[in-house]
Amino acid sequence: MTQNQKTKVLVADDEDSLRVLLKAVINSEEGFDFSEAVDGEEVLAIVIENKPEILILDVMMPGKTGFEVCEILKQDSRFKDIEIVILTAKGQESDQEWAKSCGADYFLRKPFSPLELIDILKSIKNKLSK
Repeated sequence: MTQNQKTKVLVADDEDSLRVLLKAVINSEEGFDFSEAVDGEEVLAIVIENKPEILILDVMMPGKTGFEVCEILKQDSRFKDIEIVILTAKGQESDQEWAKSCGADYFLRKPFSPLELIDILKSIKNKLSK
């Protein structure tokens, strides 16, 4: 990735209000290009066409869950390097373990702190620029 190139972030959540919030948080930071999806099937189609560097996935979506999408992408050599943040209201330790077993790189509980999300995004961006 070149210095001036924006990091592509795809947000997948079936809740309109959460996508609006995430868009505001992500667009408040320099260097990120935001796109969105409402279900697992749409995520897979967008990833194939536009390969984002970061994917923020809600667990409970129509069609494929965030866990299923994560597992599909991490098992595909073309997409395994996408940094995946699982975002969920399900905060049990078993959910966190399930996210890890699917290949998720980060786990964020709803309700989440926008500052925590920004820290994660900046951390990923720094990692990608090395």
